[in-house]
Amino acid sequence: MTKIITVITLFICSLISAQTQFEQGMSKAFGLWKEGKNSEASAMFERIAAAEKTSWYPNYYVALVNTTGAFSEKDKTKIELMLTKAQDALDVEMIKDQNNAELFVLQALIYTAWVVADPMTNGMKYSSKVMEAYAKAKSIDPNNPRAVFGEADYQLGGAKWTGVDTKPLCAEVDKAVELFATFKPETAFSPKWGLERALEAQKGCKK
Repeated sequence: MTKIITVITLFICSLISAQTQFEQGMSKAFGLWKEGKNSEASAMFERIAAAEKTSWYPNYYVALVNTTGAFSEKDKTKIELMLTKAQDALDVEMIKDQNNAELFVLQALIYTAWVVADPMTNGMKYSSKVMEAYAKAKSIDPNNPRAVFGEADYQLGGAKWTGVDTKPLCAEVDKAVELFATFKPETAFSPKWGLERALEAQKGCKK
């Protein structure tokens, strides 16, 4: 009996230790990202993803770090490398779970980054895919603020060329801001981003 208790105790301790290592690693990676050390943050999230197969967060953040970095990168070769890395990481989690709205929001963001990098070449190729990904995210979770805002924001970005009425889109931005106010992340590592950009878009709608 003592042996059984010892084994159970050791197992629980190893679980707690593993969880602590995961949390410490994630926190360190977020710290690097906050400092603007995108490559280092991405590499750390990749290492965590390799060690922690059950959580979708590390690969999600590998994809997010590289995607957001691609928006401010001018070198097309680097953009391609970053977005390929982002897509590869996201694909790993997409295979596991097709019912996660956050993954589809991030997929839409990757497609958007391709469009922004080269609108003439990629606009026609990816625009419908952007909208499909947001539609899928909203079908899974209609109240996900990133899905609601992202869909409206993408259409607002193209409004100057498409000539669409922006009033309904601005109403969706307002809705997204309200959803951000009530959104409760499931864990400390759940996606929380988007409100700042939504507030900027809301100001733009009121001009």
